[in-house]
Amino acid sequence: MFRLPAFIVGLALLAPTAIRPAAAPTDLDAFMRQVLAKRDDNWKKLQQYILDEREKIELRGPGHLPIWGDLREYTWYVRDGYFVRSPLKVNGVTIGEADRLKYEADYLRRVKEREKRQAGDQRNADAAKPADTAKVPDAPAADELPPGVDGLIRQTRQPSFISSAYFLRFRFEEGKYALVGREQLDGRDAMRIEYYPTKLYSHDQSRRQARSHDQDDPEDKEMQRLLNKVALVTIWVEPSAHQIVKYTFDNVGFDFLPAQWLVRINDLRATMTMSQPFPDVWLPRGLELTAGMTLAVGAFDLRYALDYHDYRQPDVKTKVRIRGGL
Repeated sequence: MFRLPAFIVGLALLAPTAIRPAAAPTDLDAFMRQVLAKRDDNWKKLQQYILDEREKIELRGPGHLPIWGDLREYTWYVRDGYFVRSPLKVNGVTIGEADRLKYEADYLRRVKEREKRQAGDQRNADAAKPADTAKVPDAPAADELPPGVDGLIRQTRQPSFISSAYFLRFRFEEGKYALVGREQLDGRDAMRIEYYPTKLYSHDQSRRQARSHDQDDPEDKEMQRLLNKVALVTIWVEPSAHQIVKYTFDNVGFDFLPAQWLVRINDLRATMTMSQPFPDVWLPRGLELTAGMTLAVGAFDLRYALDYHDYRQPDVKTKVRIRGGL
């Protein structure tokens, strides 16, 4: 299955700069604290469901002519205490039973191997710390577990449908917001808010990003500074519920990147939209990434989209618990 390189996903979090707002606390900061509390509630609820997933990728070349495309459909279920991704169709063709079972077995094996590696990495990291600072795993909090479901799912790393929801977990900094105005979005009144981060692309933004950067490398520090300089995030918030209904990272300018003679990234947009599949429950509806690139032979456009639908609670007697953020 096609997966976008991590650096492309990272670039999706960047966009051209605007005038930076003052860092002093404001009423907007207080409002956003409530919004982020609701976002964290969304995150907990997301971990209580399985779903169906549609993955689509299109590559178009000069003249907007299609070069390659792929459409795959999956469903998620719980097996042996793990979230498992099961293929349904590829480009409209139903997956045979033998191929489906092989995919599921391979997927489950990779998840277990990944979990072992992560546990080993954590043990090594804890061993390198002073004894009084080594991390002790927290016991599951009762209010973080879905009601009416028994047991404990063993998987401690996110399945990919949750990892894709990185938009729900990246950190916001106070004093970096600006209220642009009010708009109608999917029939709802929404506040459009721009966010101007300074640490969106940084060593400590997340464990995943931290593993790919050397905070002591001057060149790495400079690259992070330049990427943050052009970063802009736009969010639309339903004010009465303090609910983010859409996130957008767009209009990227990458003139400072090397190898401009080989490939030039013209624009990049990443968007996540939220939906309300159940009363008072907001979950991701879709994720889309579009990129425009220019090579010597002409312009190319890439579109990658994930559609999440048919949310439901696992039909098993286990508690759904996924530790940690991204």
